[in-house]
Amino acid sequence: MSITERTERSTDQAPKGARERIHIRAENVASSVVLLGLVIALSVVSPAFLSISNFLDIARVVAITGVIAAGMTLVIITGGIDLSVGSTVGLTGAVTSALVAGSASNSAFVTDFKLPMPLAVLVGLAVGSAVGFVNGYIITKTRIEPFMATLGTMIFVRGLVYLFTGGYPILFHPMPDDFAFIGQGAILGIPTPVVLFAIVVAALWWASRRMAVGRVIYAIGGNPEAAWLSGLKVVRTKIFVYTLLGFLAGLSGIILASRLGSADTINGQGYELIAISGVVIGGTSLVGGRGSVIGSLIGVFIVGIIQNALNLLGASTEIQYVVTGLVLLLAISIDGIVRRRRRT
Repeated sequence: MSITERTERSTDQAPKGARERIHIRAENVASSVVLLGLVIALSVVSPAFLSISNFLDIARVVAITGVIAAGMTLVIITGGIDLSVGSTVGLTGAVTSALVAGSASNSAFVTDFKLPMPLAVLVGLAVGSAVGFVNGYIITKTRIEPFMATLGTMIFVRGLVYLFTGGYPILFHPMPDDFAFIGQGAILGIPTPVVLFAIVVAALWWASRRMAVGRVIYAIGGNPEAAWLSGLKVVRTKIFVYTLLGFLAGLSGIILASRLGSADTINGQGYELIAISGVVIGGTSLVGGRGSVIGSLIGVFIVGIIQNALNLLGASTEIQYVVTGLVLLLAISIDGIVRRRRRT
């Protein structure tokens, strides 16, 4: 058997291998235990934590960043990262809001030109996808490190947000019911953002674990050179996952604008931190090749519950950032320790 055949066979089997499944399941179980422990501890500290309304609030907030985290999982599995998702959230929310009937602002870009709500949403999703595509194209064609490339995109896109809005919020007078339904509505009693989040998680889990593109994503993260020698479409797949993440960041921006009833320059700020925290806490390795969408689902709920607990305890925004940063540092440190032990 040739080297190429051996590498292709190993990369095809990697995501389904027994050891990989054991690692993912163990990490998911560990994250689930942490999540359950948080719920029990916080229910003792604050009786209000167990209320249905509080759980719905957590689910609504987690759904917005969770949609991003689901896409970020696939990007990180390939060995990449995207710091521009927060800025993309702000830009897509602003563009979509400006095109929806009833929106108004002092910005020169927000005019009387409006589109039917579905078309306005499609334009917003296209803007998010375009940002993701640019990220993927730059990273694959110039071989710039994803961290530096997306850092530049983050600053550039945030500048576009300020340019588009002129620093003014985009408000609705009033907001159309069909647009409000995206962020404020409910389906069978379940908030619409939560339903959309569940659909995204289910679709990406299926694609990553049951489709050929998922095997390619894991193979690229595990050994990019071997994946390329095996004839796998490395460049195309990387561009695809970054474009998909941009699309999901756009969806998150539209949900956020609908939920808040406005689009502002600060929308989406810090969302990249929350999404990456959830992904890493959920067991996805920052060096690529290992992780799962289900693990990220658990991770973002852990982050969301911690933030909710701090809100219930009256902690300031600054304290919330400090705690979230510490949790991320702890998760990264654990990931590094685990990787070193596996090499020895």
